[in-house]
Amino acid sequence: MPVALLALALSAFAIGTTEFVIMGLLPEVAGDLQVTIPSAGWLISGYALGVAIGAPIMALLTAKLPRKRTLILLMIIFIIGNVLCALAYTYNLLMLARVVTALCHGAFFGIGAVVAASLVAPGRQASAVALMFTGLTLANVLGVPLGTWFGQLFGWRATFWGVAIIGIFAFIALIVSLPTNKEEKPVHLASEVSALANGKLWLSLLMTVFFAAAMFALFSYIAPLLLQVTGISDRGVSWTLFLIGAGLTVGNILGGKLADWKVSFSLILSFSLIAIFSLLFSWTSHALWLAEITLFLWAMATFATVPGLQINVVRHGKDAPNLVSTLNISAFNVGNALGAWVGGAVIDKGYGLTSVPVAAAALAAVGLVVCLITFRKSGGQGEAVRA
Repeated sequence: MPVALLALALSAFAIGTTEFVIMGLLPEVAGDLQVTIPSAGWLISGYALGVAIGAPIMALLTAKLPRKRTLILLMIIFIIGNVLCALAYTYNLLMLARVVTALCHGAFFGIGAVVAASLVAPGRQASAVALMFTGLTLANVLGVPLGTWFGQLFGWRATFWGVAIIGIFAFIALIVSLPTNKEEKPVHLASEVSALANGKLWLSLLMTVFFAAAMFALFSYIAPLLLQVTGISDRGVSWTLFLIGAGLTVGNILGGKLADWKVSFSLILSFSLIAIFSLLFSWTSHALWLAEITLFLWAMATFATVPGLQINVVRHGKDAPNLVSTLNISAFNVGNALGAWVGGAVIDKGYGLTSVPVAAAALAAVGLVVCLITFRKSGGQGEAVRA
């Protein structure tokens, strides 16, 4: 296993923690800044939109830089953004700090996934991408529950200080371990943009949008749902987030191996299971143990989708891997914002928290339809290509 993959995974852990930990701290942030839970939920959407808009812009601005230098620069922006989050004393300033942090997110994951795939032999690329994204899933296993607990104990600002420190360690690891690829060819913006003319690429990106929307419609409001419907304590929320993170990690690893075999099958299966388990949770959320089991299975199905989505997009945009891989992260965060908005709208309309998983299931069903259309148009082919 290349050591550089571990450095990428540590970076993904830091970035994933700062993105997802806000979900476990929504009640604390809302109370401290004197806003409603749905308003605090906009901090999730604002971050996601910052990624969606900033990712392709950052990819193009750094197109002529070597990938190693780009990843190091993006990690510096990440550290600065988290320090600003910790210092923010109003809702608007926190939103601005979240957007600054988000600027590095999409480009880092997009370019980092290309670098991860380049470090291994063909046929293992999905697994290499999955290993990098294991840092993201471990952020949910360790970073989110520990960050939530730490924020509940010492204040939510302390969590962002902690994430900034992790970012510094990741920054050092990237400098030390990432290889300098002297054979890396300079990127031509015209060829990067021309790769976007592929219709299958846009269907693949739309697939990612609905995957993320289905995930975050439920995940964004998991803390209030567990507190008010399942009836568990604040500490119980942290343990449940740990369980969800474990499911995400297992699913990510299995999804990487399945996508190495056949991308189309792995994505169709994952979308189907996300819809089923989301719908099931609207019923099992009333019973503690049934809720915990359902959330673990839902988490497995959810992140089993990620490696296949990333490899599938690069397959359809192989002439511009940096840009299309980054656009996939943008699509993920467009879906993130859409899902958080849908979940908040369901709550605001008075349908109740248990209707949120139903909305998530509906979004997953739409994603499944897009998935079937995509692979029907591509003849069911789902093999990864060299990044």
